[in-house]
Amino acid sequence: MGMKPTPQELIKHEQALGLLNYGMYIVSSHAQDKKNGQIINVASQVTAEPMQVVICLNKQNLTHDYITQSGVFGLSILEQSTPFKVIGTWGFKSGRDVDKFKEAGHREGKTGVPLLIDHTLATLECEVVSCCDANTHSLFLGRVVGGEVLREGVALTYDYYRHVIKGKASKNAPTFRTQGH
Repeated sequence: MGMKPTPQELIKHEQALGLLNYGMYIVSSHAQDKKNGQIINVASQVTAEPMQVVICLNKQNLTHDYITQSGVFGLSILEQSTPFKVIGTWGFKSGRDVDKFKEAGHREGKTGVPLLIDHTLATLECEVVSCCDANTHSLFLGRVVGGEVLREGVALTYDYYRHVIKGKASKNAPTFRTQGH
């Protein structure tokens, strides 16, 4: 499968990857009468016709299970002023242990997905078109079936989160590294 990079090359690769632009989003889904969501930083529009986005989730996360079961997901685009407490709840706590929606402003989309509206600039609602295995993670391709701008503002980026807020990546994030954090 090609040449294995040296430790010095891996450092250069990680530095280069650190310059990719990422947003900070809440992805959400449901299964039966349960709902869950989590922070992600990998989401992107991939086509205009039909409108489709791709997201990336760790296979161990509860939200991954719910998307796999229901075939739908919501995406809430966070505003830059999102409080760190909100990021902590959605990024570092498991829905297996806490109901993240209990005290969060949200509404149900037309597919039944819960959509966070607190600290959110816009929401998208998607039906899964396909799923691609990425070893520890899955890439879900979703067709946009709903979308709404809730307020004007500046979107929270991963760069802002890391360098201004001084936040860290959770252990299940695609950007997590055991060293350098």
